[in-house]
Amino acid sequence: MSNNLEIAFLPVGNSEKSGDAIAFRYGDFSDPQKQYIVVVDGGTLDSGKELVEHIKKYYGSYIDLVILSHPDGDHSSGLREVLKELKVGELWMHRPWEHSEEILNLFIDGRITNNSLSERLKDSYNFAHELEEIALEKDITIKEPFANLTFGNGIIKVLGPTEDYYESLIPEFTKSPEQKSAISKVFSSVKEAVNWIAETMQIETLSEDGDTSAENSSSTIILLDFDFDKYLFTGDAGIEAMQGAIDYANNKSIDISNLRFLQVPHHGSHRNISPSILDQIKCTTAFVSASKDAPKHPSKKVVNALIRRGASVHATEGQIICHHQNCPSRSGYSSATPLPFYNQVEE
Repeated sequence: MSNNLEIAFLPVGNSEKSGDAIAFRYGDFSDPQKQYIVVVDGGTLDSGKELVEHIKKYYGSYIDLVILSHPDGDHSSGLREVLKELKVGELWMHRPWEHSEEILNLFIDGRITNNSLSERLKDSYNFAHELEEIALEKDITIKEPFANLTFGNGIIKVLGPTEDYYESLIPEFTKSPEQKSAISKVFSSVKEAVNWIAETMQIETLSEDGDTSAENSSSTIILLDFDFDKYLFTGDAGIEAMQGAIDYANNKSIDISNLRFLQVPHHGSHRNISPSILDQIKCTTAFVSASKDAPKHPSKKVVNALIRRGASVHATEGQIICHHQNCPSRSGYSSATPLPFYNQVEE
């Protein structure tokens, strides 16, 4: 069997808004019966349509596995097109409405019932709920991707979240009811003046105290362990979630200390990754899903931190970018230019 691998990141969004739409395949590309096709997130409705066309053109019309990392619209919306237009073997997605009974006692409003909480979460995360409905209508197997779930004899492994950690996050989702003893976390979208500071290869300003939303923290973290190399897909996971996945891998004796490939979480935001995380998962190649002309994605601090640790960093920024092993480049594609080291970064 030939050990071929190809990972494609499609461009999603523009200016302020980024998203994720990823397709990869592995196996023997000379025989369609011996290759496996996986989609991780579908971006917006438009990028979902582009993802379908990309798969039909290059891969065929069957997808072995579709993974929704978390229910935000910039990841879930486009997957509706994928499930409608292509044949899918299996869907991995979290269904927060299925966990209402376990978390019901955490909310202030005593009138909330198991059913009303479930319905509220379905309405709040309607794109994800639509995915569930499409999958059920098409008789597609649905599994919730908690740590320890695997696919393809362990070639694909879920490293996080655990079910307990996931359920601890649901009450903090922005669209959940007010919870008892809640600690309010506000993530401002107000534009602030940018101050620039100097960095060198010896001076790092990326911090350990970045924070992100509960929805982002709930992202499924996937390891592709193929042909003696490891490829990590992180959705929009934050520092705490990333550390949880690292700890899980260490406890299971899964070595992720030297990755061949890393999807940088949350479009390269400095709030989702830290020096200590990057020290534990050094990588050769890093890909970032970032919209064209995005002012904050990827963060220059994050790009510099990856380069310091030996990574070549690439961002979509309006173009498809591909990573491939043991297979030729596509006709019309050219070598991607890695992002440079920046001498000035946002404070």
